[in-house]
Amino acid sequence: MVHTLCVCIRYNFFFATQLYCNVFAQCGCSIMKCLSDYLWQTLVPLIFFSFVWVLYRFIDKQAEVEHVKKEHAEMELKFLKSQINPHVLFNNLNTIYSYSIEKPAETPELILMLSDNLKHVLYESNAKTISLEKELQFIDNYIKFQRIRTEGVKQIFYKTEAHSNSVKIAPLLLITIIENAFKHSTLNSDISISIIEENGVLECVCSNDYNKQKVSSTDFKIGLQNLEKRLQLIYKDTYSFDIKKAEQFVVTLKLNLK
Repeated sequence: MVHTLCVCIRYNFFFATQLYCNVFAQCGCSIMKCLSDYLWQTLVPLIFFSFVWVLYRFIDKQAEVEHVKKEHAEMELKFLKSQINPHVLFNNLNTIYSYSIEKPAETPELILMLSDNLKHVLYESNAKTISLEKELQFIDNYIKFQRIRTEGVKQIFYKTEAHSNSVKIAPLLLITIIENAFKHSTLNSDISISIIEENGVLECVCSNDYNKQKVSSTDFKIGLQNLEKRLQLIYKDTYSFDIKKAEQFVVTLKLNLK
């Protein structure tokens, strides 16, 4: 196509030059003299239009590549998010089941909490971002379930502070860190969870005791690796994510939500 366009332009300017020389200017130049004297009149437009065409094709190709990248990122986000949902819901169902046997009078409240969590996971979490208030309510419910499940076995220190009403966050990010702490913490141990938001910057710090002999690094990393992939896709360079494994397993996430 480029070749055809170039040939057409070359012939058009050749005949235009001949018309100018012999009809308007009446210089009586030969064909070779004409081409020599007015060569720039042919080459400059040819180069210009060729450059414009190549630039147009490059921009069009870049737009197509960006569209494919966007679709791929959205599919990957949906896949990573789908891996989170079942764990939260099954744990809550197990808690309700045990309470329906041991403390049936308190079961209705748990069912209502589960209903709120289902709504959050199945509907509200489909949005790209939701209010931080809704996400924290979801985590509050999760912690309440965990307090019931681990009563007398684990001690939970949980604190949240949110100073901005209009702040939004990508759904189901923080729950991965918190679930990881409960999953790998040892019996008769402490779990500390702190979620603080101030001036649009959120910091989540979660620490737990763990058995160094029984738990490998790989066990910890599967869910957290999925979380980091989501962070890279959504927040790119506006977050920091740190994992420390020493006397305690400590995960720190900082997000710029502005």
